[in-house]
Amino acid sequence: MLKVFLVEDEYVVREAIKNNINWSEYGIDFCGEAGDGEVALSMIRKELPDIVITDIKMPFMDGITLSKLLKEEFPWMEIILLTGYEEFSYAQEAIHIGVARYLSKPINGETLIHEIDDLGQKIQEKKEEVAIVQKYEREMEERTVLERQEFFNQLVSGGRDAARLLEEARKLSLDVSAACYNILLLKVWSDRHDMEEYSKTVVSMEERLHDMAEQKGALLFDRHLEGKALLFKADSAEEMEALLQEFTGWLREMFTENRHIHYFGGVGRTVRRITEIPESFAVAGRGFAHRYLGDVDAILFDNDPVVLHTDNLSLSELNPKRMAHERVIEFLRRGDLPEVSFFVEEFIQGLGKHAMQSTMFRQYIVMDTYLTVVDFVESELQKSRGLIETFDDNPRVTANEENAVAYMKRIVETALQLREDISKDRYYDVVQEAITYIEEHYMEEDFSLNVLASHVNFSPNHLSAVFRQQTGQPFIKYLTDYRIKKAKELLRCTGKKSSEIALMVGYKDAHYFSYAFKKAQGMTPTQYRGT
Repeated sequence: MLKVFLVEDEYVVREAIKNNINWSEYGIDFCGEAGDGEVALSMIRKELPDIVITDIKMPFMDGITLSKLLKEEFPWMEIILLTGYEEFSYAQEAIHIGVARYLSKPINGETLIHEIDDLGQKIQEKKEEVAIVQKYEREMEERTVLERQEFFNQLVSGGRDAARLLEEARKLSLDVSAACYNILLLKVWSDRHDMEEYSKTVVSMEERLHDMAEQKGALLFDRHLEGKALLFKADSAEEMEALLQEFTGWLREMFTENRHIHYFGGVGRTVRRITEIPESFAVAGRGFAHRYLGDVDAILFDNDPVVLHTDNLSLSELNPKRMAHERVIEFLRRGDLPEVSFFVEEFIQGLGKHAMQSTMFRQYIVMDTYLTVVDFVESELQKSRGLIETFDDNPRVTANEENAVAYMKRIVETALQLREDISKDRYYDVVQEAITYIEEHYMEEDFSLNVLASHVNFSPNHLSAVFRQQTGQPFIKYLTDYRIKKAKELLRCTGKKSSEIALMVGYKDAHYFSYAFKKAQGMTPTQYRGT
């Protein structure tokens, strides 16, 4: 139903327009009236009518000024300007402002309804166009997630100046201007399923996380299998500290409600420049790596003793076998390649400040790490130990702490790369099953990544990552391209109408189908058929 607001300073004229037309009979909601532009402005901001009918000459604020303010604030709002004969020259100015109609007074009800009806059709067409664009953008949201992920990688990797980062953020409609920044890295999983499996509770909690981040002005970035990253902004270090304490407190409370859901987070160091965000990320990464070194269900801040490497262990108190085997094997199973450096450094620090200065202990740790990696590669990956670099071929490996740490990083990276290669092969079957399901269900309008994820028993985020890894395309692009491909075949090989073809390839709305087709092909379905 169209909403109409009337602004007219002459009471008799205003009452005549309001009362001499049966608005509801024409499907119109007469939502308000005012005697001058100044009073009307606040009322219009609240009611948000589709059409404003206003006199041109009024006290306090005239119709031209009101129209200008409304078009600046609500460019979609249509305006009908009422003018007397002697005020016709003023009406010319209204054209430049964007007023839709100007009508001479006195105006009869029939003429006014005709103009409103004509405008109403155009408003409806505009709304449909906007709805189509918004729907397309929602469907392409997966692409936006990938673009945001790439921007986050730029943000934390360093090497880019502030102007370039701000420009990239502007393209993605991200507000990254602030006096202070900090980063929270977070991972959430369920112990009722393997981490890659579909969990509706995890999905629900991720949605709550997104809403809370939005409320606090934080930017949420999806890092797929590596979890989530939140970029917090504040006007001062004190404000940032309060914001982080409030947010992490809310997180702990949310996770307490679901005991089978586990989480781990690392908070960075507050920095004052956008180009210093990599420093905050590095601190957050060190804390985040501790999810393989200690208990889960925790969020570590940069001033936490384990992140600061407080040395409270001596060599005689260590149990190297337990620390090396159990924690390294857990990282080999769950860790990600970009985290290897953080993990090894934190693992070494956890052994004690001076532990690696002992040649005997250094040799033991290197040997035990090597044997742990070999055991993982042979027993869990079913690969040959020959793929792992042996330290006895190079005695310099244990000559000093630096060499030993570098060697440990290399062999752990090799094992993780082997695991990733095997995962790609394993995921191949899953993605092939997903593709088959797409080909069988692409014609269903409500077909989505969530539907597909549920079918293959993966979380949507994980499926999105492995699908792109295997096919080189985001899921939504693959689905859209497949639908358009089928539509092209039908356009070429049948005489069916575009509206019929739209339904056959999963688009209930023919206008939306035409929009998506043109986005993909650069021409409408009708134009394509004629080529």
